[in-house]
Amino acid sequence: MDNFIFSLNATVPIFIIILLGYILRQKNLVNENFVNIGNKIGYIIFLPALLFKDISGADIKGEFNVKFLIFCMGATVISIAVIWILSEIFIKDKKIIGSFVQGSFRGSAAVLGIAFVENMYGDSGMAPMMVLGAVPLYNVFSVIILTIKSENSIGNDNLFKKSFINILKNPIIWGIVVGLTFSVLEIKLPTMINKAVNSVASLATPFALIILGAGFEGKKALAKIKPTIVATALKLFIIPAVFIPIAMYMGFRNQEMIAILIMLGAPSTVSCYVMAKNLGNDDVLASSIVVASTFLSSFSITMWIFILKTMGYL
Repeated sequence: MDNFIFSLNATVPIFIIILLGYILRQKNLVNENFVNIGNKIGYIIFLPALLFKDISGADIKGEFNVKFLIFCMGATVISIAVIWILSEIFIKDKKIIGSFVQGSFRGSAAVLGIAFVENMYGDSGMAPMMVLGAVPLYNVFSVIILTIKSENSIGNDNLFKKSFINILKNPIIWGIVVGLTFSVLEIKLPTMINKAVNSVASLATPFALIILGAGFEGKKALAKIKPTIVATALKLFIIPAVFIPIAMYMGFRNQEMIAILIMLGAPSTVSCYVMAKNLGNDDVLASSIVVASTFLSSFSITMWIFILKTMGYL
């Protein structure tokens, strides 16, 4: 029972905030325009600020864990490659492959990863290292896959150039790169600026969770139900089931393990919908995967935390 309560204490506060966003939307206190603008503000300002704060404030040189970083990068690349290859073989409707593959591998690792680790251990712990290993790859491969599978890709040689430019302009990647630079070079911001950055960064997690809840549209979860179920199962259950035993074998525990769990089993991020729509892929399927995985993750993450706690890994 203690392990179950521990699991609930780790997950319920996160999903209460998501539920708050949903209630605000249902009461018409926020609307779709607010959600769209909120996603953009969070993506451009709050989340990069949070990543910069956590990575620049971390002792990357002192706590740099090569084994952990390689695991995060390796699990991410292998997941993407296997899902993409199998999708090309088994999915008949080639128009949905881009959204399906992205929704199957790209989770809310940055937002939920930091939120869960802070909620359970009081600080971000190894979450910044996990973000460093996985999130840049999420963004780069998402752009590549969605560009290649875009309905507009045929006969348009400029898409790859635009994709490369979009990768270079990605604010999340820049937040990570700048934060890593500050950490390695031990650069300290002036106190006034540092307090301002910390204040902005503190908004990232609760704001993103509220926006996630406010953008939840249950009806869309019924759209294209078969690929939605498969992608959700891959994201929440199959990928964690494959790589968590490997993480156990490699000796990861506590903050490392919870960061790995969120990297592997977090629900598909709302950015999947935004990027799929902007790059000419199936935005309805992307939205459906985000909705379904977000709803079911309240059960799946609680289950995984309970299992890991019972086995002594948390």
